Parts: sequence; C-alpha cells; structure tokens
Amino acid sequence: MEHIDKLKRIVVRFDSASILMIGDVMLDRFIIGTVSRISPEAPVPVVDFTSETLKPGGAANAINNIKTLGGDVIAAGVIGDDVNGRKLIDLLEQAGINTEGFIVIHDRPTTVKTRIMTGQQQIVRIDREKRHSIDYKHTHQILDFVNTKIDKIDAIIISDYDKGIITNKLLEGLMSLSKKYNKPVIVDPKVEHFMDYKGVTSVISNLRGASAATRISAINETSIRNMGQWILTQLECEYVLITRGKNGISLFEKKGDVIHIPTVVREVYDVTGVRDTITSVVALNLAVGAEMVDAATIANIAAGIVIEKIGTATVTKDELMHQLDLYKNCEKKWKK
Repeated sequence: MEHIDKLKRIVVRFDSASILMIGDVMLDRFIIGTVSRISPEAPVPVVDFTSETLKPGGAANAINNIKTLGGDVIAAGVIGDDVNGRKLIDLLEQAGINTEGFIVIHDRPTTVKTRIMTGQQQIVRIDREKRHSIDYKHTHQILDFVNTKIDKIDAIIISDYDKGIITNKLLEGLMSLSKKYNKPVIVDPKVEHFMDYKGVTSVISNLRGASAATRISAINETSIRNMGQWILTQLECEYVLITRGKNGISLFEKKGDVIHIPTVVREVYDVTGVRDTITSVVALNLAVGAEMVDAATIANIAAGIVIEKIGTATVTKDELMHQLDLYKNCEKKWKK
C-alpha cells in the first residue's frame, strides 16, 4: 500500500510539471464503417461508412497526453499550409494547448494518417506525408523558439516518427541547450536515427525497434538484457526502457540495475499511440523528480489503460488515479 500511495503522490504533482515537446506532429483520421460483403470489382471488403473522427497523432498525441494528465506543455512542430494543419491546430487549441511553436511550411503537407476501421479491426492505413528533412531556416526557427522557452520547462521530449523534423542540426542544438540548462531529455527514436541520440537521459523503444537497432535477436531474457546494455553503452544514456507488449516493460539503468515491470494490460484493443503515452508519462515523472523505476511503473499502468481504447487515445489523471486505487484495494485483500 505504501508503494501505491507513493505513486499517487507522484501523479498528483504532474500539475506542477512543464514539458517541452519537439517532434513530428500529425493528424490521425479514423473512418469507421461496417463490412457485410466483398466487392464484385476486386477481392476486397466493401466498407459502409458510419462515422469519421479526427485526433491529434504522432507527437501531437504525446502533447495531448501531457495535457490530459495535468501537465503544462510547450510544443514545437511542423504543419503544412492546408486544411489538415488547421484542423490539427484547432484540436490542440480546443484542448487548451498553446501552438505558438508550430511552423507552417507552404510546400509541405501536414502529415495525415487515415485508418479505415470496422469494429475493432483496422482494414487499411493511408499515409499522406513528405519525409524529407526540414531545411536549416526552419530548424533555426525551432531552436530559436526552444531557446526562449527552455528556462521555463522541466523536461524535454523528442518524438521522432521519421517525418523530417528531427535533423542532426536540430538535435545538436537541443542537446547543447539541454546540457546548458540541465534539463532531462526523453526520446522515442526511430530505428534509422537510433545512434543520433547519444547523451540523452532516457531512450524508450519497443522490443522490435531495440532488436533492429542492436542487431540482437530477442531469443530469451539474456538477449533482451544484452540489448538494453548495448543501448546504454552506445548512447551513453542514463536509462533505457524497452516495452515488451503483453510482457511489460524492462528498465535498464546506467548504474547497472535491470528491473522488469510486468504488464497490467487486461485486454488489448489497439496499440495506436501507446508509446506516446509511455513517453509522456515518463517525462512527467522525471519533471517532478520521481525515480525512474516509479516512472516506468506508472507508465506501464497508463499504457494498460490506453491499450484498451480504440484508436489514438490518451489517459487522464482521474483514470490513472482510479487504476492506482484498484491496485491499492487488491493489495489490501492480498494482505488479509
């Protein structure tokens, strides 16, 4: 019970945290329908349209998660001069999120992922995007914005979806500022950029990404331990979190500790955006001075809530506190 009370006290402090988020923001479109027949034109299902939903996606989902958990967020990202970019801004501003750090690039579309769903099943995803790196001018604009905000924040998240905003020049500037102002940096990297994140505070990866980056097959617990140690050594970071789906999260610490946190998932509906939630929760924990093992535990619980929802989803502070209360009640029963 004492441990659960400690975790609850950490979550309560999220209101005092301010996070700087830099990353690939996008718009997630969900087209919902039903399927009752196969097309006579081709062997594909015919989807009868029911509804359409728009949600902040990618780094914008992480931004949304920070806000719903009570934290303050300062965001920087790139959108196009198009209707989708305006819709994304509207969604974020309706949630009370300041979007002054968003840069509009006229010859680049806002990244949109369209998922066609029937029931709980995703049939197909259509991506509309350009992935080439942003130029020096726009990189410089983002760094100028960060420079005006960094003394007001407690932690930095870099959310890399390989859509072009996270350039080596941007990383060089961000790492220099983070060291100057002593701000922790939490990153969710794409495999292609894994080695660019040397010196960050914490790296969060799923098992497949960690395996691809390290070229170590996930055969058993020893091989997974080798992955974590390799990433710690090569990136010279303090912490590595490897998410393992139904098998929970493994935490590797620079001081040598390896801690496995079992899953709390009850039923998996959709994994869309789960790592955004984990990254956001870890950043909020570090922002309020929590130990990483507590951060990973709370993140694991938050992931268990989000993964039961359909589509790009967030977790609220009330949901998180409620789940912690359930664990506390279970501990009371176990002790009896």
